[in-house]
Amino acid sequence: MTSFLRAEFRFLEKPLNGVSRLWLILAVAALVGATVLPLWKIHLVAPQYQEGLQLTVYAWKLVGGNGGQDLVEINNLNHYIGMKAIHAADFIEMKWIPFAFGLFAMLSFRAAVHGKMSQVVDLMALFVYFGLFSMGSFAYRMHQYGHDLDPKAPVTIEPFTPTILGTQQIANFVQTSLPMIGSLFLFAFFACLVLAIWCSRREAA
Repeated sequence: MTSFLRAEFRFLEKPLNGVSRLWLILAVAALVGATVLPLWKIHLVAPQYQEGLQLTVYAWKLVGGNGGQDLVEINNLNHYIGMKAIHAADFIEMKWIPFAFGLFAMLSFRAAVHGKMSQVVDLMALFVYFGLFSMGSFAYRMHQYGHDLDPKAPVTIEPFTPTILGTQQIANFVQTSLPMIGSLFLFAFFACLVLAIWCSRREAA
Protein backbone atom coordinates (compact mmCIF):
# COMPACT_ATOMS: atom_id res chain seq x y z
CA MET A 1 0.00 0.00 0.00
CA THR A 2 2.82 2.39 0.87
CA SER A 3 4.58 1.80 -2.45
CA PHE A 4 1.29 2.36 -4.29
CA LEU A 5 0.71 5.67 -2.53
CA ARG A 6 4.24 6.78 -3.29
CA ALA A 7 3.79 5.92 -6.95
CA GLU A 8 0.54 7.88 -7.05
CA PHE A 9 2.15 10.86 -5.35
CA ARG A 10 5.03 10.82 -7.82
CA PHE A 11 2.56 10.69 -10.70
CA LEU A 12 0.63 13.72 -9.38
CA GLU A 13 3.89 15.64 -8.99
CA LYS A 14 4.98 15.03 -12.59
CA PRO A 15 5.57 18.22 -14.58
CA LEU A 16 3.75 18.91 -17.81
CA ASN A 17 5.75 19.28 -20.97
CA GLY A 18 5.10 21.82 -23.72
CA VAL A 19 2.84 19.50 -25.71
CA SER A 20 0.63 18.88 -22.68
CA ARG A 21 0.35 22.62 -22.06
CA LEU A 22 -0.70 23.10 -25.66
CA TRP A 23 -3.46 20.53 -25.21
CA LEU A 24 -4.70 22.53 -22.23
CA ILE A 25 -4.88 25.68 -24.34
CA LEU A 26 -6.84 23.74 -26.95
CA ALA A 27 -9.13 22.57 -24.16
CA VAL A 28 -9.95 26.21 -23.40
CA ALA A 29 -10.78 26.78 -27.08
CA ALA A 30 -13.13 23.79 -26.95
CA LEU A 31 -14.93 25.34 -23.99
CA VAL A 32 -15.42 28.56 -25.92
CA GLY A 33 -17.03 26.55 -28.71
CA ALA A 34 -19.29 24.73 -26.24
CA THR A 35 -20.42 28.07 -24.80
CA VAL A 36 -21.52 29.67 -28.06
CA LEU A 37 -22.69 26.62 -30.03
CA PRO A 38 -25.87 24.54 -29.52
CA LEU A 39 -25.54 21.67 -27.06
CA TRP A 40 -28.73 19.70 -27.63
CA LYS A 41 -31.82 19.61 -29.80
CA ILE A 42 -35.33 18.28 -29.26
CA HIS A 43 -37.37 17.56 -32.37
CA LEU A 44 -41.10 16.77 -32.44
CA VAL A 45 -42.93 15.32 -35.45
CA ALA A 46 -46.65 14.58 -35.77
CA PRO A 47 -49.16 14.19 -38.63
CA GLN A 48 -50.18 17.83 -38.21
CA TYR A 49 -46.53 18.92 -38.02
CA GLN A 50 -44.88 17.09 -40.89
CA GLU A 51 -41.84 19.40 -40.91
CA GLY A 52 -41.54 19.07 -37.15
CA LEU A 53 -41.02 21.44 -34.26
CA GLN A 54 -37.51 21.99 -32.94
CA LEU A 55 -36.13 23.28 -29.66
CA THR A 56 -32.40 23.96 -29.47
CA VAL A 57 -30.62 24.06 -26.12
CA TYR A 58 -27.59 26.28 -25.58
CA ALA A 59 -25.56 26.66 -22.38
CA TRP A 60 -27.47 29.84 -21.60
CA LYS A 61 -30.68 29.90 -23.64
CA LEU A 62 -33.43 27.94 -25.38
CA VAL A 63 -34.19 28.71 -29.02
CA GLY A 64 -37.24 27.55 -30.89
CA GLY A 65 -36.97 26.73 -34.56
CA ASN A 66 -38.62 28.79 -37.29
CA GLY A 67 -37.47 32.08 -35.76
CA GLY A 68 -38.69 31.13 -32.30
CA GLN A 69 -42.21 30.23 -33.43
CA ASP A 70 -41.67 26.52 -32.74
CA LEU A 71 -41.27 27.19 -29.01
CA VAL A 72 -44.53 29.15 -29.01
CA GLU A 73 -46.24 26.25 -30.77
CA ILE A 74 -44.73 23.71 -28.36
CA ASN A 75 -46.01 25.69 -25.38
CA ASN A 76 -49.46 25.89 -26.95
CA LEU A 77 -49.48 22.11 -27.31
CA ASN A 78 -48.23 21.73 -23.74
CA HIS A 79 -51.16 23.81 -22.53
CA TYR A 80 -53.63 21.30 -24.00
CA ILE A 81 -52.10 18.38 -22.10
CA GLY A 82 -51.62 20.37 -18.89
CA MET A 83 -47.85 20.67 -19.10
CA LYS A 84 -46.12 23.77 -17.80
CA ALA A 85 -44.88 26.18 -20.46
CA ILE A 86 -41.18 25.88 -21.25
CA HIS A 87 -39.20 29.02 -20.38
CA ALA A 88 -35.42 29.39 -20.18
CA ALA A 89 -35.84 31.24 -16.87
CA ASP A 90 -37.14 28.02 -15.28
CA PHE A 91 -33.90 26.21 -16.08
CA ILE A 92 -31.68 27.34 -13.21
CA GLU A 93 -28.81 25.45 -14.82
CA MET A 94 -28.62 28.02 -17.61
CA LYS A 95 -27.73 30.69 -15.08
CA TRP A 96 -24.63 28.93 -13.77
CA ILE A 97 -23.41 26.66 -16.58
CA PRO A 98 -21.71 29.52 -18.50
CA PHE A 99 -19.91 30.50 -15.28
CA ALA A 100 -18.89 26.84 -14.80
CA PHE A 101 -17.41 26.86 -18.30
CA GLY A 102 -15.51 30.02 -17.41
CA LEU A 103 -14.19 28.38 -14.24
CA PHE A 104 -13.01 25.33 -16.18
CA ALA A 105 -11.27 27.65 -18.66
CA MET A 106 -9.44 29.47 -15.85
CA LEU A 107 -8.42 26.20 -14.20
CA SER A 108 -7.12 24.95 -17.55
CA PHE A 109 -5.04 28.10 -18.01
CA ARG A 110 -3.77 27.74 -14.46
CA ALA A 111 -2.71 24.14 -15.09
CA ALA A 112 -1.00 25.19 -18.33
CA VAL A 113 0.98 27.91 -16.55
CA HIS A 114 1.91 25.93 -13.43
CA GLY A 115 2.48 22.76 -15.44
CA LYS A 116 1.54 20.28 -12.73
CA MET A 117 -0.08 16.89 -13.33
CA SER A 118 -2.18 17.03 -10.16
CA GLN A 119 -3.99 20.14 -11.41
CA VAL A 120 -5.04 18.39 -14.62
CA VAL A 121 -6.23 15.32 -12.71
CA ASP A 122 -8.27 17.52 -10.34
CA LEU A 123 -9.71 19.40 -13.32
CA MET A 124 -10.71 16.15 -15.01
CA ALA A 125 -12.41 14.81 -11.88
CA LEU A 126 -14.29 18.09 -11.40
CA PHE A 127 -15.44 18.09 -15.03
CA VAL A 128 -16.72 14.50 -14.79
CA TYR A 129 -18.71 15.43 -11.69
CA PHE A 130 -20.05 18.53 -13.46
CA GLY A 131 -21.13 16.48 -16.48
CA LEU A 132 -22.92 13.83 -14.43
CA PHE A 133 -24.62 16.44 -12.23
CA SER A 134 -25.74 18.49 -15.24
CA MET A 135 -27.23 15.50 -17.06
CA GLY A 136 -28.94 14.34 -13.88
CA SER A 137 -30.36 17.82 -13.27
CA PHE A 138 -31.64 18.05 -16.85
CA ALA A 139 -33.23 14.59 -16.60
CA TYR A 140 -34.95 15.59 -13.36
CA ARG A 141 -36.23 18.79 -15.00
CA MET A 142 -37.67 16.78 -17.90
CA HIS A 143 -39.30 14.36 -15.43
CA GLN A 144 -40.95 17.29 -13.65
CA TYR A 145 -42.31 18.72 -16.90
CA GLY A 146 -43.82 15.40 -17.96
CA HIS A 147 -45.27 14.35 -14.62
CA ASP A 148 -46.58 17.62 -13.16
CA LEU A 149 -49.62 17.73 -15.45
CA ASP A 150 -52.76 19.74 -14.80
CA PRO A 151 -55.61 17.25 -14.22
CA LYS A 152 -58.07 19.85 -15.60
CA ALA A 153 -56.30 20.08 -18.96
CA PRO A 154 -58.45 19.70 -22.11
CA VAL A 155 -56.52 16.55 -23.13
CA THR A 156 -55.59 13.87 -20.61
CA ILE A 157 -52.52 11.72 -21.19
CA GLU A 158 -50.44 9.45 -19.02
CA PRO A 159 -47.52 11.18 -17.26
CA PHE A 160 -44.26 10.72 -19.15
CA THR A 161 -40.62 11.75 -19.13
CA PRO A 162 -39.33 13.35 -22.35
CA THR A 163 -36.31 11.37 -23.46
CA ILE A 164 -32.89 13.00 -23.14
CA LEU A 165 -31.22 10.83 -25.75
CA GLY A 166 -32.95 8.90 -28.52
CA THR A 167 -36.51 8.68 -29.83
CA GLN A 168 -39.83 7.96 -28.17
CA GLN A 169 -43.55 8.16 -28.91
CA ILE A 170 -45.63 10.69 -26.93
CA ALA A 171 -49.31 10.52 -27.90
CA ASN A 172 -49.27 11.20 -31.66
CA PHE A 173 -45.85 12.88 -31.54
CA VAL A 174 -42.45 11.31 -32.11
CA GLN A 175 -39.85 13.06 -29.98
CA THR A 176 -36.15 12.83 -30.80
CA SER A 177 -33.42 14.27 -28.59
CA LEU A 178 -29.82 14.35 -29.79
CA PRO A 179 -26.56 16.12 -28.86
CA MET A 180 -25.31 18.87 -31.14
CA ILE A 181 -21.90 20.30 -31.97
CA GLY A 182 -21.56 22.13 -28.63
CA SER A 183 -21.68 18.78 -26.82
CA LEU A 184 -18.97 17.49 -29.12
CA PHE A 185 -16.81 20.42 -28.04
CA LEU A 186 -17.39 19.43 -24.42
CA PHE A 187 -16.22 15.93 -25.27
CA ALA A 188 -13.22 17.49 -27.03
CA PHE A 189 -12.42 19.40 -23.83
CA PHE A 190 -12.31 16.16 -21.86
CA ALA A 191 -10.25 14.48 -24.60
CA CYS A 192 -7.73 17.35 -24.44
CA LEU A 193 -7.32 16.79 -20.70
CA VAL A 194 -6.70 13.08 -21.28
CA LEU A 195 -4.11 13.88 -23.96
CA ALA A 196 -2.44 16.44 -21.68
CA ILE A 197 -1.94 13.72 -19.06
CA TRP A 198 -0.89 11.14 -21.63
CA CYS A 199 1.77 13.29 -23.24
CA SER A 200 3.53 13.96 -19.91
CA ARG A 201 3.00 10.62 -18.22
CA ARG A 202 6.71 9.68 -18.44
CA GLU A 203 8.21 13.04 -17.53
CA ALA A 204 10.57 13.00 -14.59
CA ALA A 205 9.08 14.25 -11.32
